[in-house]
Amino acid sequence: MSQANVTLFTVDAVLILDNDSHRILTKYYQPPHPYPNNQFANQYPTIKEQRAFEKGLFDKTHKQGTDIILFDNHVIVYKEVVDVIIYVVGGINENETMLYQVVLALRDSLEILLKHSLDKRTIIDNYDLVSLAVDETVDDGIILETDPTIISARVSRPPAYDTSVKNLDLSEQGLLNAYQLAKERLAERLKQAL
Repeated sequence: MSQANVTLFTVDAVLILDNDSHRILTKYYQPPHPYPNNQFANQYPTIKEQRAFEKGLFDKTHKQGTDIILFDNHVIVYKEVVDVIIYVVGGINENETMLYQVVLALRDSLEILLKHSLDKRTIIDNYDLVSLAVDETVDDGIILETDPTIISARVSRPPAYDTSVKNLDLSEQGLLNAYQLAKERLAERLKQAL
């Protein structure tokens, strides 16, 4: 692999389908920047093409004993759980072990978040948590995390800071106080650095 082809973009799509090949959650990714030779162009720009890909993928993988396949110039790793199938789709040159870690992390984090009740009804009822878990695992085709406990903690934990602005003093005196505090802290840091 040449140096020009190295990129963090590794995942083309994350799909969660039911046992009838219907979509529960699908996310197709396209890199934010163009690459030479249109290397990562979205091969399925329309919903019709996406559904045709999903139907063909489901027909190829449903009730199979393997977890990794090559399909339509993609490496696809998947896990069947109760009545859903979780797919992670990568390019033909992607590392299947890394993609497999993503699908396992996604499955395990969903089991933690949904209290070991990973089925179609529970996923639909907790769609917000499932979507956030996918986003914490893969963002715009870039793998962010593969530890299921960290993923589930990020999804289920409320923000650590108070985002309300009602206690903020935006008067002139309040701004002067904030400026004075910042000035003192900067002076302390400069003293520590010397």
